[in-house]
Amino acid sequence: MNKHSSHPPAGDKKKQPVTGLKREITELTALYEISKALNLSTDLRATMTEVMRILHENLGMERGTLTLLDAKTGELSIEIAHGLGQAQKERGRYRVGEGITGKVVEAGEPVVVPNVGSEPLFLNRTRARGDLKRSNISFICVPIKLDQKTIGALSVDRLFQENISFEEDLRLLTIISSMVGQAVRIHQMYEDEKEELTHENILLKQELKKKFHPANIIGESKRMADVYASIELVSQTRATVVLRGESGTGKELVAHAVHYNSERSDGPFIKISCAALPETLLESELFGYEKGAFTGAASTKAGRFEMAHGGTLFLDEIGDISASTQVKLLRVIQEKEFERLGGTQTLRVDIRLITATNKDLEAEVQAGRFREDLYYRLNVIPIFLPPLRERREDIPVLVKHFLEKSNRENRKQVRYISDAAMDYLVHYSWPGNVRELENAVERAVILCPGDTLSPELFPIPGVKKNSQPGAVSESAMGIKTGDRSLIEVVADVEKSMISEALLKSGGNQRKAAQDLGVTERILGYKIKTYGLK
Repeated sequence: MNKHSSHPPAGDKKKQPVTGLKREITELTALYEISKALNLSTDLRATMTEVMRILHENLGMERGTLTLLDAKTGELSIEIAHGLGQAQKERGRYRVGEGITGKVVEAGEPVVVPNVGSEPLFLNRTRARGDLKRSNISFICVPIKLDQKTIGALSVDRLFQENISFEEDLRLLTIISSMVGQAVRIHQMYEDEKEELTHENILLKQELKKKFHPANIIGESKRMADVYASIELVSQTRATVVLRGESGTGKELVAHAVHYNSERSDGPFIKISCAALPETLLESELFGYEKGAFTGAASTKAGRFEMAHGGTLFLDEIGDISASTQVKLLRVIQEKEFERLGGTQTLRVDIRLITATNKDLEAEVQAGRFREDLYYRLNVIPIFLPPLRERREDIPVLVKHFLEKSNRENRKQVRYISDAAMDYLVHYSWPGNVRELENAVERAVILCPGDTLSPELFPIPGVKKNSQPGAVSESAMGIKTGDRSLIEVVADVEKSMISEALLKSGGNQRKAAQDLGVTERILGYKIKTYGLK
């Protein structure tokens, strides 16, 4: 513990009080430096630490302390202090009206104690000043106010000397306290906004949990009940899950449900479509890359595995990844570690992996296009999602849901769907599954001139629009109808299927060609022939 005297020894480098013009210049310099410090950041701790350093180095003030009032507890505690240890700061707690600091906050008026050794109200609770009776220390404390309300106090120590002008010090500290008050206001606004955003984030996560809860996945059939049971079972585990099923059956929705019903629900949910990116780009997206790893890598970028740390990574269309990517993926699954492209540092991750595919992985393994060891790593818990044609009893419920959703999103007032239209939808095979049904309903709602959906609003190939309930058209069974030739019927079906595939793939011709089972060249020719582009 350093002891202070009224006459510091020779060579003491502490700043001495100054008077006259020199003091005015020193004060102006200090105020300028403090103003800069307060404007540099919204971090109150960092800015006030710098303010206390300026008071110490420019004006010779010791143990500068910022004490703030906790509105909830009514207790005063030291937030920032120069020259005090952590234990000393923690001891500096007061009630309003207790000690000099408590009196200043209670009355909202500054107090000057010329010599703390002779002032009984000075509590020295931090015990940073040694024996007060043997220390010639003066203490100055000014209130910090916001909107005429005292929210804390700013205090400093001065070595007691006859030539100190307490009036000048008091005036200067009062100016600084008003500046600090504005900094506290900004800090409180920042903290309030951060708290509000945190609260909103919590609410959004709760909404996501509700949205992706299995009960909110539409379907009441026996096949969907099995899916719900599987979701509930695997959600409470850490096992890798593979979602199997045709495109449009809702695999991503189930992946969300597994994540938001698991212990990782507060962690990130990161997804990527493996079929939407070429091999080189997919690897950089999965594993990230270092600056300079390849042309255009101007900075280091984290991959999806890093982004999903502590949460879930969903790899859609896993059956489309290349052989080299399969090798790297196998290592991450087995070792939980990888390196960024162009990097040498090994990174470890803690993720829950969910994959999805519409391919027959067993056939891909037999054909040598998919690694057998990777297949067994991924196929720990498979969940099979049935196509819509195998759960037709769910179609009315889905149609009602999509009707209400389309009304909200498109500001429409379509209330009903005719029996003929519903029968028309129930008997269609829906090769695009739930996604195709949703698109068909939304298109019909947008085009509907009244409040009821009719069969004519659903341009689905192969289904006769004027059919009676329960009937299926001849063209749906492959029989030539009317005066139309086989070539015309086939052309209409091709055009409709290509349009639907392009719609599902977001215009990605490579993905659409894969879904249709044709080459990109053939698809490009058909698109040009039918004028779809």
